[in-house]
Amino acid sequence: MPKEPAPVNPEPVHAIVTGGAGFIGSHLVERLIADGHRVTVVDNLSTGSADNLAAVAKHPALTVQAADVADAEAIEPLFAGADWVFHLAALADIVPSIQRPLDYHRANVDGTAAVLEAARKAAVKRFVYAASLSCYGIPDAYPTPETAPARPMYPYALTKYIGEQYVGHWHQTYGLPTVSLRLFNVYGPRARTAGTYGAVFGVFLAQKLAGEPFTVIGDGTQTRDFTFVSDVAAAFVAAAESDLEGAVMNVGSGFPESVNRLVELLGGPVVHLPKRPASPIAPTPTRR
Repeated sequence: MPKEPAPVNPEPVHAIVTGGAGFIGSHLVERLIADGHRVTVVDNLSTGSADNLAAVAKHPALTVQAADVADAEAIEPLFAGADWVFHLAALADIVPSIQRPLDYHRANVDGTAAVLEAARKAAVKRFVYAASLSCYGIPDAYPTPETAPARPMYPYALTKYIGEQYVGHWHQTYGLPTVSLRLFNVYGPRARTAGTYGAVFGVFLAQKLAGEPFTVIGDGTQTRDFTFVSDVAAAFVAAAESDLEGAVMNVGSGFPESVNRLVELLGGPVVHLPKRPASPIAPTPTRR
């Protein structure tokens, strides 16, 4: 029986990665460059860091542009000649979004609209948006399907979901070929070691290395679907290489774990803190 032909790598493209100096974005940049593509990072470094790109900083295929994605006039020229756009730039975390909702609206809604317009005017071939599991609020089913109702519970979740709606609208109205990936809790090298819920793995690792007790919010039965960052980068690339348009898909393991289980695996003393406002605490699901 003849062998299956080896997969053919796609022709090199010019990819824009907004938020490319962030945790997930920097891993995606490394993956794209390893695949032979040319990459332009657009990042204002408000939450990302140039250090995250150290491994590819001198690579001739990489260009870094310091710009705020919500500044439509500034970013539009940067998209000229781009083939793919990966939009990851955003403000994250729950509690700060409750404290500064207008900042989150500007970054996550106005910024997404500006990036979409720049991509449309550049006639890009693929637009992939980093959406969020937070749109589900406390879902009724675990693992949570894409058909679950959206019930954002705090400004961060709402702004990310509105951004997703904008992405869908630019596909519907202008024919922009889009895919939105609802990311679950991503972990791995360069994960943030400070913040609130989404960074729990990074926070725990920092506490472990410092010999400090793990700070668990509430009783620790709340669950997270942890996904390794290189798998998430692979999902972004697969979405760009696909012929899907207007799709919305979850990116997760499908096997959520409780915060208590994470502490058990890492090993060490625990300090319990009061539940924070809008904490997405949910029961531990049954595996399937």
